[in-house]
Amino acid sequence: MKVYEGSILTVDAQDSVARYLVEDGGRIVFVGDELPDQYASTDRVVLGERALCPSFVDSHEHFASFAVFNAGLNVMDARSNAQIAQMVSDFAQKCSAKVLVAFGASPHTVAEGRLLTRAELDAVCPNKPVFMVKYDGHACIVNSALLKLVEGKVKGLRGYHPESGEMNQEAFFAVSDYITGSLSIPELIRNMQGAMDYLAERGIGMVHTVSGVGFTGDLDISLEKWMGRSAESGFQLRVYPQSMDVKVATKRGLPRIGGCFQCALDGAFGSCDAAVHEPYVGAGAVGETGVLFYADEQVISFCKEANRAGLQIQMHAIGDAAFDQATRALKAALDDCPRDDHRHGIIHACLPTEDGIAICAEYGIHLPVQSAFIGWAQEPDAYLEELLGPERAAALNPLRRFADAGLVMTAGSDAPCTDPNPLVWMEKACNHSTAGQSLTVQEALRMCTYNGAWATFDEGERGSLEVGKVADMVVLSSNPYAVPVDQLGQLKVEQLLLGGKPYEHQQQGFVSAVVRGMMGKKKV
Repeated sequence: MKVYEGSILTVDAQDSVARYLVEDGGRIVFVGDELPDQYASTDRVVLGERALCPSFVDSHEHFASFAVFNAGLNVMDARSNAQIAQMVSDFAQKCSAKVLVAFGASPHTVAEGRLLTRAELDAVCPNKPVFMVKYDGHACIVNSALLKLVEGKVKGLRGYHPESGEMNQEAFFAVSDYITGSLSIPELIRNMQGAMDYLAERGIGMVHTVSGVGFTGDLDISLEKWMGRSAESGFQLRVYPQSMDVKVATKRGLPRIGGCFQCALDGAFGSCDAAVHEPYVGAGAVGETGVLFYADEQVISFCKEANRAGLQIQMHAIGDAAFDQATRALKAALDDCPRDDHRHGIIHACLPTEDGIAICAEYGIHLPVQSAFIGWAQEPDAYLEELLGPERAAALNPLRRFADAGLVMTAGSDAPCTDPNPLVWMEKACNHSTAGQSLTVQEALRMCTYNGAWATFDEGERGSLEVGKVADMVVLSSNPYAVPVDQLGQLKVEQLLLGGKPYEHQQQGFVSAVVRGMMGKKKV
């Protein structure tokens, strides 16, 4: 049993701030301003200037992919292609993996203003295959050694550009499938355990992971389910199979389906394939309208089948044309088979429409958004304004508009696209680059905590600091309610407590992790 004294940010229905919280046996047994006598002699943690809040939820993450990339080479901070080339050369000397995996290349953060080419990768790593993924996770650059291995799988697909080595759209997905299929199970599990430890350092105690990126038999979906059930220290995974085949979820006993990849309705602005109603006006894509990967009939059919099966649905939609397609499909599914508490969601929702927002409000469709995309160095505002024009660029990620419409928003990293950091999510949400679109700090904290738990029907156990709930909590260096909003980025996570105990690194071997996961009953 332990007493916490100080600023207790409960994130309850009233956003109450209490003075005391008592944890016993991993549960919260008291929250209030006057400590009952029975707890007077209990061990006490005096927070001082610090604050206690619920642990954070990453409501949209490609966990298996993030685990692989987190163990690979991150080039997001490089400021020239020459620097990236040197990083690849250095990493190749110490990397024992069969394929060198790198992530984060962006034409917007390097002096050359373009992606590396196949020839430049060949110059520094001619013998080992190199898989260099673009920051948005929708394109990659391959060297000749990797192209030789995948050419038969990608030749003729949309997005196949062998001269430059860039692969996007269907060609990128095919290369990604090949890479993920080449990983060994022990290697993948070690990477997943390392990723859990990394996320815990950021105060994240639960991840909604979208799985299914090309493993034979959707092995990664099963592995993530097993890893979620065997995770130590109270870490939580909630698995969304990225599939348009409802049986992929139902045969695994999973209550939800969706994500990106097979459930992506369009691409991304960084690759100029986000589906938009009005043509792009710049950035080399003048007159184009992006790509809708499916016809309405296909999406509606999938949503109807999944909704009838009682599954929770999520789909990726970046552009306004894709957002409208998602809302049409979910509306059709709910008109076909009404459900009072379905908790379907549209991921990203970067460029929404008024008609689509109205459908979301009427039908209770929530939005897993990425406030990390606001003022994002990898995809800067200047690029988006050039691509879309000033009016549409200013309409991106309208968090205030969503909140005023009564929509539930959850916060996600889309990792590995952005670094999972809930304090950055809060900072960006409260300091929106478009005037009038910021959230309050209370709204931002709720988006990063309670709403994430709510989205997977976990709000009865987690997401707020209330009596009876699991004591999943974060100690912050300062009280976010008390600091100026432009200083939210200076906050630090000092400690993550799950079930009342300080998080400890994942320790078990891969055999134990798989066996315990296969036999376990823990919610995923």
